[in-house]
Parts: sequence; structure tokens; C-alpha cells
Amino acid sequence: MNWSRRVSCRVEDGMGRRGGGQESEHPGPPPTGFSLLPWLLMGMGAFSNLFQGKTPNPWIGGLGLLAFNSLYIYVVFRAFHKRTRTARSTRLALLLLFLVTCALAIGYGDTWLLFLPLFGLATGAALRGPLLGRIGVGLGLFAGVVAGLREGWNGINIGYGTFLSTVVTAVILSLSDAVRELRAAREELARRAVEEERLRFSRDLHDLLGHTLSVIVVKSEAARRLAPRDMGAALTQITEIESVGRQALTEIREAVTGYREGGLGTELDRARSALTAAGIEPVVRRSGPPLTPDAEALLGWVVREAVTNAVRHSGASRCEISVTGTAGRARLTVVDNGDDASAGPAGDADPAKVGGTGLKGLTERLATAGGSLRAGPSPRGGFTVTAEVPLDGGETVESGGARLGSSVG
Repeated sequence: MNWSRRVSCRVEDGMGRRGGGQESEHPGPPPTGFSLLPWLLMGMGAFSNLFQGKTPNPWIGGLGLLAFNSLYIYVVFRAFHKRTRTARSTRLALLLLFLVTCALAIGYGDTWLLFLPLFGLATGAALRGPLLGRIGVGLGLFAGVVAGLREGWNGINIGYGTFLSTVVTAVILSLSDAVRELRAAREELARRAVEEERLRFSRDLHDLLGHTLSVIVVKSEAARRLAPRDMGAALTQITEIESVGRQALTEIREAVTGYREGGLGTELDRARSALTAAGIEPVVRRSGPPLTPDAEALLGWVVREAVTNAVRHSGASRCEISVTGTAGRARLTVVDNGDDASAGPAGDADPAKVGGTGLKGLTERLATAGGSLRAGPSPRGGFTVTAEVPLDGGETVESGGARLGSSVG
């Protein structure tokens, strides 16, 4: 199982489990109009009276029964999709259904009064929203009055049933929609968490291996040059290669878990060693107040990337690294006197177009933390990288569930 699958499983497990460690079951297909069709059986009494000839003007009753069933089916099947539920044609069909229901209930009474609760079902399915409570009360009172005129005090049951069918149907369907929306939102959050973790891992892997492999190559070349004339110095370089490799293994493990903290002081020491091994004179200056851990982590990674580019591409003989700070911001400047090759083919001062993937990723990270990164050829030759970060009490920026200071390394 690869790391992205593991992240996806952890996110889904964390969001999909309930108390007791049981996974939530899939809710199945969404409800449709078929779920409200069985309630039409409430009209079987009216149909039976019509079939047995107990209903006066049976042709009118039969046409009314056909119109009611047709309009009811049309409304409830359109009530399960927001676009069709709020369409004007659905509201017009519901109004016609109300008129037909009133005509049948007032004209025939008896079992025909059961069409009032059926109309409440269709109303609750089609009219969901903050006004549904008032609509349900009004419809229940209306049904109670109509049924009371035909059946006396027994009409209260029809009114109460109409109110319940209206409100309960709307509440159940609204809760079903809310559950499905929450499930969809949870799945989207899980997908984004996996994407953010994948992005963090790819950035960290690039920054870690790019710098480490460059240092190993430079020190290996130095050891090869020194071996014929100074075996002791060559062994020193080989020992440092071993140390760099072991440190890289530790950093990669920490990057995978997302908890690695970078340090500016450590990166400055490594920069001195890498530049010296590459034959580049390092000049490091640091002044100003102590930096916050997040600022140190960000600037440490800028040092790593800038020095890596200088070692790989610049052909410089000197590289100056300066760190200055005030009460509100810290600035890091890395300047070499190379031939501008580190700017890449474009030679553009836009950090999104120079320095490859590393500087692009660092530009995004610093921007997220409220900082900035500029990189490009210097006016007097060479290449300059300038980074600024805020010093606002160690503010932490969330990215993919890990602190920014962690996610960059």
C-alpha cells in the first residue's frame, strides 16, 4: 500500500468511524418519488365506493380521482430534485392538486377526506424551507375545518393527520438531504486532505533529496580529487558523506510523517560545509532579534534551496548569506557571484519562473505565511534570492493537517 493510499485510509477512518469503532454504513441510493407512491393506497376507500356505485356522479368522481393521482405522482417525482422542486410548473401542479383535493373532499366527504393528508404528503415533499411550519399548521387547520363540515368532530383527526403528514414528510426528506450533503462534504474533505498531503510530500521530497544529493555529489568529487594527494582529507569528506546520508534518512522519515522542524542555524552550518566542499567561499552574517520557530523553519529551507542552486548551477566563487531582523519581519538574502546560470533558461526575476520546482514551492509557502520570495540575476552579476517572513508571535499556518513549519520539511 503506497503512502497516498495510507493517508486516504487514515482520513476516511478518522471521519467515517463512530463510537465503538464501528464504520458507518453506506446510505444507499437517494430517495425518489417511488417512496411516496404506496401512500396512494389511502385512496382505495374512495375507489371502492366509486366502483361499487356508492358515489354520486361517478364520472365526475372518477375524473377527479384520475386527476388527483396524476397530479400527485407528477409533484412527488419532481420533489426530489431541487431544480424541479422549485420550478414554476411544480408549484402550479401543486396548486391544481390543492383545488382537486378540495373539490373531492368537500363534494363527497367520507373516505374522500383522506385525500387531504395525501395532499399534505405532496406539500411536505415539494415545499421544504423555513415557512413549512406555518404552511403545515395552516393546511392542518384548513383540513380540519373542511372535514368538520362533513364529519363533525371526527374531522379533527383529518386535520391532525394532514398537519403530521405535511411536517413529518418535509422533516424526514430535509434530514435525508442534509445527511447526504454532509457525507459529500466529508468525502470532498478527505479527497482534499489526500491531495494536500501528496503535495506536501512531493515538495518535501524534492527539497530534501535535491539538496542532500547535491551535497553528496560535491563532497564525492572533492574526495576523488583529494584521494591521490591527501588521503586524510579525502577520508574526512567520505565521513561527512556518510553523516549527510544518515541525516537524510532521518529527515525523509520525518517528512513522511509530517513532523519535521527545520532550523536556520543547522541549515547555515550545512550551507557552509556544502559551499566549501564545492570550492565556493561562504560568507554568513546574522543580526537582529531571535526568530520565531516558524520563521526559522521557512528561512532555513530558503537557505537550503538557494545554496543547492548555487552549488549546482552558478559556477560562483563566493556566496554571501545574510539574515537580518526587526521587530516585525525577518529578511534573508543569498547572493552569489556566478554566471546567472542558476536563474534557469528564462533568466527571469519572477521566482515562479526561476530556480525550478524548489523556489516555486517556497514562494507558495512563504506567501501562505504572509511572507515573500524574490529571486533573479543581480544587477552587478550573479544571482540573488531574497526572502521575507513576518515575526508575529510564531503564527502557524495550517496546510494539509500539518503545521507549515512541519510541512516544508
